[in-house]
Amino acid sequence: MPRLIEAPTRIEAAGNKPKLIDEYVGRVNSGDVGVSVAHMRSPGGWVEPGQRPAFRELTVVLRGALEVSHEGGTMRVAAGQAIITEPGEWVRYATPEADGAEYIAVCLPAFSPDTVHRDEG
Repeated sequence: MPRLIEAPTRIEAAGNKPKLIDEYVGRVNSGDVGVSVAHMRSPGGWVEPGQRPAFRELTVVLRGALEVSHEGGTMRVAAGQAIITEPGEWVRYATPEADGAEYIAVCLPAFSPDTVHRDEG
């Protein structure tokens, strides 16, 4: 039988400024370990620590842009575009535009603080 997710759970974000993460599906809100789906809203100038996650992440930018740094350089992902990062790749997400960004992140398996492997310091 289908299961209704009535509302997301707000999750604390890493980074230099407050970012809103509303998890609809995942370890916290629905108990799913195989996938997580979250609605993200980050302010302009937000930067999170680099990470080498043990999960695949698919990100669809709805508004604004993300700057995704990786070992080979930096990519700009604008509204209407998506980016896929693979497990074990080093990445760092940032919001370069003053108006911030809004995006959907899907992680396979589900996001976990234990498997994101953020840079020290």
